[in-house]
Amino acid sequence: MPTVDLTINRKAVSVDVEDRTLLVHVLRENLNLTGTHVGCDTSQCGACVVHVDGRAVKSCTMLAGQAAGCDVTTIEGIANGDELHPMQAAFRDNHGLQCGYCTPGMIMSSIDIVNRYGGKLDEATVRHELEGNICRCTGYHNIVKSVLDAAGRMKVSQAAE
Repeated sequence: MPTVDLTINRKAVSVDVEDRTLLVHVLRENLNLTGTHVGCDTSQCGACVVHVDGRAVKSCTMLAGQAAGCDVTTIEGIANGDELHPMQAAFRDNHGLQCGYCTPGMIMSSIDIVNRYGGKLDEATVRHELEGNICRCTGYHNIVKSVLDAAGRMKVSQAAE
């Protein structure tokens, strides 16, 4: 079996996997990072979104070998110790989740959206950008509210750095 070397949540990792192994399965089964969820296996739901080299990727459509040498960030890697990432805090404060199954993917996608759009976000843009993430519990209202709130928080926290 080939060995895949990559960085997961700022830690170097080497994993022996079959060529056909998906990144989502390496994260969940080999590395026990179960915050990344498998919802559909067809790239439709977005529950498996992680960041690869800073961009949102559906990990159920990426082979582990394709991530070789990359920097992968999962939901487990975005908080700063006990301090939630601003997007996590906004989802909590704005009730942007119900059952929580889609939440890790929503949060990872939303961070990517804010990073790409910065302060140029409005409700319509957030709704459009989240079309690849399915939530079966909510009407998306509080999710959109959370993303817009976090955009302001992330701007403030980036300015402080």
